Amino acid sequence: MGNLKPLRQVNDEEITAFNRDGAVLLKNILGQEWTEMLAEGLEYTHDHPDGMSFGVSLPLRIDQFPASHSPKLKQLMDESPIAGIVGTVLGAPVRFYMDQMFYKPAGMIVPSAWHQDTCYYNVEGHQLIRAWVCADPAPRDVSMEFLRGSHLWNITYRPPVGMDPATDPQGAVELNQRFAAGEVLIGREAHETWTYFDSFLDPSLPALPVVEQCRDSFDILGWDYVPGDVILFHGNIVHSARGGVELEHPRRSHASLWAGPDVRYMRRRSQAIPDPLALYDHNPHDGQTLGEFPEVFPVAWAPN
Repeated sequence: MGNLKPLRQVNDEEITAFNRDGAVLLKNILGQEWTEMLAEGLEYTHDHPDGMSFGVSLPLRIDQFPASHSPKLKQLMDESPIAGIVGTVLGAPVRFYMDQMFYKPAGMIVPSAWHQDTCYYNVEGHQLIRAWVCADPAPRDVSMEFLRGSHLWNITYRPPVGMDPATDPQGAVELNQRFAAGEVLIGREAHETWTYFDSFLDPSLPALPVVEQCRDSFDILGWDYVPGDVILFHGNIVHSARGGVELEHPRRSHASLWAGPDVRYMRRRSQAIPDPLALYDHNPHDGQTLGEFPEVFPVAWAPN
């Protein structure tokens, strides 16, 4: 797995930039065969929705775990240089955790809200990296943006999606009771039918910064993107995708989440996305590393 080489090697300056800023653009690193496979895999996923296909704000479509049923995306995760690129930047072995598709059709491109990835998942650790690739050119005004350095703020923010506890106080009380009893809040059944609003907002977490109304107050990082590039970003960094402009072509992107040795299972009150399906069979406990579940999370790439 992950044994095919990229078009070029990641350099020391790029590794330094990732560790300092929390995100880095790696230019011209994936070959055409992989970008074509990406496009085929995303189109297949789009044409074969499942219980985890959901539109947050139409016409945006987000699919969770698409590589689990898209053969081309599965091959991309298993055989492309992406795992090696992530592991090289991390300087450690990496395991594949999950992936997502973000399909924005041609026309007016809707923005994606500022958010932080870690709070959605039952994992914690500093060695969480997201690899973002796109099958289409994505100029900065429809591409990814990041609050530079926010991966080092040591804050877990409240996810911007979910039900307001005030709309169902009894449901919120029951959820808190389940969490206190050690239950996983989003179970395996979510792989059959799921939305971002199956969970409740966690009022104990701080609200995200209000970025768009005062953009000049933040150090915002972003780039023009072309197929063959890879954007890597830290799981804790605050980020978004711009929009509000028209494109003549779709913006079809794929984001895979990779874990290094320090990543551990941790039940989160803010969990909004289910655990990987096979993990439920192992009844994981807080503090266990993903490496303790090699059948679910085999090593995808390791340094020589």
